[in-house]
Amino acid sequence: MTAHSLRVEDLPGHPDFVSLDALGAGIAIDLRYASPNNFVGHSVYEGLNCRWLRREAGVALQQAAAWLAQHRPGYRLLVLDALRPQRVQERLWAELAGTPLTLYLAEPARGSIHSFGMAVDVTLLDPLGHEVHMGTGFDEMTPASHPEFEAELLAQGQLTPQHLVERGWLRAAMRHAGFHVLATEWWHFDFGDKVQVRAACPRVL
Repeated sequence: MTAHSLRVEDLPGHPDFVSLDALGAGIAIDLRYASPNNFVGHSVYEGLNCRWLRREAGVALQQAAAWLAQHRPGYRLLVLDALRPQRVQERLWAELAGTPLTLYLAEPARGSIHSFGMAVDVTLLDPLGHEVHMGTGFDEMTPASHPEFEAELLAQGQLTPQHLVERGWLRAAMRHAGFHVLATEWWHFDFGDKVQVRAACPRVL
């Protein structure tokens, strides 16, 4: 371990990180990689506590939840993935190695922004607590998940106007708080400049 890295086991009590559980009632949590409910069909956290974000990203997520509550009462954010330690990123990369699906995953040597606690995968819950339909599921690695293709897929009938409305609400809340949209995944949002994050923030192992 270098001076520019941390072990996930050392995050409790660390001043630069905040637990998802401390972010308030406007943010629900269902970390999909902690269970078999994900695209690889098994837990990839292997018992690690990954319920963390860097503090600045956590504060921004609270701001996004507050904006959503004000502008669309009853709706909440649902966190699907937050901190993803380097060792977990390496497991996922190994699962996808040799397939076109590596398009959707940062190569471990470069490092995912998730591994710095500065990215979050998130969707919406409606006032009844049901996950909002976004046209594809989380981690559905197809063109229908790409924000960059939405206009074409709407024209072709593969996405509906309501899917785009829901994605629009999610993006509006997250952008209001300073998050950046990823062109290939409607659920993924980075906080901060990627180059600066990789240069200035410790990677969590």
